[in-house]
Amino acid sequence: MRKLTLLFATFMSLTTMAQNLQLTAQNIDEVLAAMTLKEKAYLLVGGANDFYNSQAMVGNSAETVPGAAGTTFAIERFGIPETLMADGPAGVRINPTRKGTDKTFYATGFPIGTCLASTWNTDLVGQVGAAIGNETRMYKCDVILGPGVNLHRNPLCGRNFEYYSEDPYLIGKIATAYINGVQSEGVGVSMKHFAVNSQETVRTIVDERLSQRAAREIYLRGFEWAVRDSDPWTIMSSYNSVNGAYAQGNHDLLTSILRDDWGFKGIVITDWIGKREGQGLFTVDEVHAGNDLMEPGMPEQAEDIIKGVNEGRLSIADVDRNVRRMLEYIVKTPHFNGRLGDNNPDLKAHAAITRQVAAEGMVLLKNDNEALPMKDVKTVALFGAGSYNFLSGGVGSGCVHTPYIVDLVEGLKNVGIGTTDDLREIYQKYVDFAKLKFEADRDPAMWFQAPHMGDQKCPELDMSKRCIDNQAAKADAAIITISRQAGEGIDRDIETEFNLTPEEQAMVKNISNAFHAANKKVILVINSGSVVETASWRAYPDAILVAWQPGEEGGNSVADILTGKVCPSGKLTMTWPLAATDHPSTKNFPLEMNVYDYETMKGYMGGVPGHDFTNHEEDIWVGYRYFDTFNKQVAYPFGYGMSYTTFEYSKPVVKRQGDKITVSVTVKNTGKVAGKEIAQVYVAAPQGTLDKPEKELKAFGKTQLLQPGQTETLKMTCAVRDLASFDEAGSQWLVDAGTYNFNIGANVEDIRCSASLNLERYTEAVSNVLAPKVQLNLMKK
Repeated sequence: MRKLTLLFATFMSLTTMAQNLQLTAQNIDEVLAAMTLKEKAYLLVGGANDFYNSQAMVGNSAETVPGAAGTTFAIERFGIPETLMADGPAGVRINPTRKGTDKTFYATGFPIGTCLASTWNTDLVGQVGAAIGNETRMYKCDVILGPGVNLHRNPLCGRNFEYYSEDPYLIGKIATAYINGVQSEGVGVSMKHFAVNSQETVRTIVDERLSQRAAREIYLRGFEWAVRDSDPWTIMSSYNSVNGAYAQGNHDLLTSILRDDWGFKGIVITDWIGKREGQGLFTVDEVHAGNDLMEPGMPEQAEDIIKGVNEGRLSIADVDRNVRRMLEYIVKTPHFNGRLGDNNPDLKAHAAITRQVAAEGMVLLKNDNEALPMKDVKTVALFGAGSYNFLSGGVGSGCVHTPYIVDLVEGLKNVGIGTTDDLREIYQKYVDFAKLKFEADRDPAMWFQAPHMGDQKCPELDMSKRCIDNQAAKADAAIITISRQAGEGIDRDIETEFNLTPEEQAMVKNISNAFHAANKKVILVINSGSVVETASWRAYPDAILVAWQPGEEGGNSVADILTGKVCPSGKLTMTWPLAATDHPSTKNFPLEMNVYDYETMKGYMGGVPGHDFTNHEEDIWVGYRYFDTFNKQVAYPFGYGMSYTTFEYSKPVVKRQGDKITVSVTVKNTGKVAGKEIAQVYVAAPQGTLDKPEKELKAFGKTQLLQPGQTETLKMTCAVRDLASFDEAGSQWLVDAGTYNFNIGANVEDIRCSASLNLERYTEAVSNVLAPKVQLNLMKK
């Protein structure tokens, strides 16, 4: 009897201790041991608070944030709060209005990823990240779902605007700056979409098939550099398959590579999809593979976990491993540590950052006879529907609800330049009509085209010769805006999104001819998140400025460039080819427009290339690695961008100290106006074991604002391992012994000086995983 009493007393004591146990950063193992299987299962699944409350397992620990993308499960008895995630990455996507209050909750619309990367300015990108992190916390969220770190495999990918570049080194450095900026504010990122998410067409079923070398060296390397240099709180696993296994259930990706090889310590979150048993992917497989949190979460997924453990199909050790990671994440969050904001971010200060970074990311492609900056221009004829419907960002989950968007009319007005009244009235009324018509005609299944998912471009308005001639007589110059829109769920069509339409071609030609006949300049602004064809029409305008989709202050940023308030210093982070088909990857890219929905996917279930699978036959020959190595002509090379001034490079030096290589070069402003220059270091390897590109970007640096005659010595660094290629035979990173040439230039085709360094052989063994399951006909050098 006494023994039973002691046992009962011990049980009651342990129960009381569990009830009083509250999570801290120091007692995670203790809390984990006290949790029930049901609590563990639900912590691994995001979801609806109404369901959780009905289970009497969760308190209302988090203030509701309408429009937040996802949540984690709260367990009141352990003091485990709910945490919230907001869509990104160009700003915090939440609902701008709420029931019961007149207060608004707008967020700053920052420039898209391609514009950020085109600054080549990691300090400035870090400031953007810090501002986004601040707004994430101020709006009571814990994680921003970004940055997008996928590689520009092909210019037709619909979400290239969210991503940075065709070069993994540049991707890694820009992503690192963004992540460190965000997380400096005490909130986390979710770096996405891991991995090889290279198309939007049927993105939930397509199998991306590629060599181990291309995977490691091209598509995963940007993620790897960011993981090693910034310690992101979370990573989002993508919808697609990689070499026959869904990324969300791919142990090779999520454990062998991400954790074992790279040392990732955060949590992996699924992209928003729910149960996937119909596609052959089971919840227990996702947990085992290393997905720590299922989003948006379904109660059935938690029950799958419980049933899987009870039936022996899922190890409790896998569950405990993932739960421990979740607890390690939770103790870092504002909802746990009480650092939530008050819904009052400094939107004015953040708008100033947006205006600066947008201008610095814009790329000047052409400037004949110093057409820019504009001189003695009081009034312009503003052509193109995009001038009045200026696109600040792409469409889809990355759309930000901004307090305003500055178009070109307003931006020019703010610097004292007027626009012709009659043309402005025509276009403004047309844009209103076009938007109403678009919504009336929109298929409801095209969810990503709904108004709350971002602005659509308007079809171009036909302008008569008489109208154009009248404008040429009354305006000092013409500005034409060509707009392109793209986004989630759909890839770009060559004829309507990459190429200019016949109507646009005629508009550019006719306006240019009329204004040139009057001895007046024509400036063309490209308002697009991705590459467009230029070779067929670029001879007509005097100047071409790529404004990208530059955020809410876009019109002001464009005006700053056009008037010379800001000297352009952005450079391309992707090759602009003569034609989309010049990219070898286009051969294996889905070329028709497709909405991803169930009915569409059913029609492709027969092994259709580009839909059920995409073979990366171009292998590592992506972007400039192909064009430069195979001597293919392009419209504008990787790294290209003009300035209003000129620069001279001298005194190149390369030195090694341990595992670190330092490249230095002196840059002098030899022109007449102040400006910034980007020095790019392209390394050419000696002939060795593997075929390698002609040269590869391995470092870069941007000067401060240099006054005429001023010099600055840039010091740029990389690691020896950064020079490595992936050797499949040895499952290793390999730097062959020999002489390496460090070519320093203004772009990949404009090398100004060089220095060399002898290196001994370097190897680094990694997991032998992620091999393709089919034979691929790979391109050879």
